[in-house]
Parts: sequence; structure tokens; C-alpha cells
Amino acid sequence: MDKKLIFLDIDGTLTSAMSTPAPPVRQAIRQARAMGHLAFLCTGRNLPIISQDILDIGFDGVIASAGAYVSVGGQVLFDHLLPEALVQECLEVFHNCGVFCRIETPEGIYTDLQMEELLRTASLDPQNSELIRMQKEMETGLAIQKYERYPKNGAYKLCFTGRTMDAIYQAQEILGDRFTFVVHSFRKDLSCYNGEIIPKEVDKGQGIELVCRHFGANVGDAIAFGDSMNDAAMLERAGVGVAMGNACDELKALADLICEDVEHNGVALALHRMGLCG
Repeated sequence: MDKKLIFLDIDGTLTSAMSTPAPPVRQAIRQARAMGHLAFLCTGRNLPIISQDILDIGFDGVIASAGAYVSVGGQVLFDHLLPEALVQECLEVFHNCGVFCRIETPEGIYTDLQMEELLRTASLDPQNSELIRMQKEMETGLAIQKYERYPKNGAYKLCFTGRTMDAIYQAQEILGDRFTFVVHSFRKDLSCYNGEIIPKEVDKGQGIELVCRHFGANVGDAIAFGDSMNDAAMLERAGVGVAMGNACDELKALADLICEDVEHNGVALALHRMGLCG
């Protein structure tokens, strides 16, 4: 059997929001690696909030911050920080449009107070795993700090929330030439709309290409699992793109395969069907 490179989003894919990976999923990934395949995290999370119970599964590398950071076996292959002047420009644009932000850096996460307030009262779309995760982070007491403590040394990416899509579109008109605006799944009757901005030269798909090149592998041997629109680039770039059963409809339309949802161990079942684990 040819060696495959398996790339796994975390929230809504490997785990439900801020939960421990299910035993069948952990076992399937370990079995796949024991059979000679390689497994990688490919997440929008920055490194400080990838919990130890996830890392303990055992992975051959990590693509974090939606592709802005890539490491394999302790070797950093890519590390793309936004210059602080650009971070401040983005914050000014968002705030002038009435949109609230959180800044994700190598050290941690820093957030507007208004963003926390909006998240606490936001109604949920069950397909929006990113919004669900951010709410769970507050419930579990994850160490998210106030914007005033942000060290201003650059950031990997900015996430945003707004009360209207018009406010987000207004910011996109100003910043859209330099950033991809990923707006997560939403219904028109929600009280909170959220997403993230990713530099044009960065995405999960490019992270996959970099890892494959490092191992001398063809990107056609990559299998990518995801559930939200920040996974679109990796599903399109990989040889096989798998959308979770709980994925947003837009991502399912891009996928080669659709597996069971995260609550029913979709990753494990798909790996078994593909013959990649025992």
C-alpha cells in the first residue's frame, strides 16, 4: 500500500468543540501511523491552544494558525507572522466598521471585551464549529487575555465577529486585496457573524504542499479532513478531500467524500473504509 499523508482539522473534525478526542478516533490514527502512514494536525488554532490530550495521540507534524505555522518532527518549515504595523491597520479598519477582533500570536490569544460580550449572547448555527469553539473556550476558562495585554510583536491571524454582515463586507472592501476573508457558516437571522482573515500567501492547502514536499511525497497522496470554510483550501489541494457529516454545506460541495459527523467518529470510520488502519 502506498504511504498516505493524513491531514486533520481539530474542531468539528477530530473533536467536537473543546472536548477530548474519542477513543475510536485516537486508535484509528495510531493504527494508521503504525501501518506506515503519516498523520498531521491541520488547524486554525494557534499552538498555545492545542491541548495535550490531542498532541498525545501522536502526530508527525503540525500545521497551525490556518497555515501560518508549519512544523515537522520539531523542525519549523514555515513561520509567517503579520508585521505589527499591519496588525494595527487591520484592527483600526475592523473597529471603525464596528467589528470586534481577537488576535492570535505565538504566545496566546488576546480579544476585545466587546467580542467576548457578543460571543456570550450569540445564537448558534450547528454547522459553525468555530463559533461553538470560541464559546466553549470561555466556558472552560481557557487563558484568553484582554487586548490591552497584547505585546504588539506581530500575529499569525485575526478572527472577527460582527453583528451584521454589512459591517464585515465593509471591512472586506478595505482589506480584501491583501487578505482572504473566511466567513464561517451562518443563517441570515443570527445575532453574530464570525470569521477570520488569512494573508493571501497563507492557507492550509499551501501548508499541505509544503509538508508533502518535505517528505518527497506527491500532494495526490494527501487525504484531508475538515468541516468549515477555513478547511476549503486543504480539501481542494489534497488528493482526497473529506468533509465531515457536520460540515457546512459549502464545504461539502467541495469535498470528494463525506463521512459521518464528529459525534459519530467520522474520521475513524473513514480511515477504516479507506483501508488505512487495522
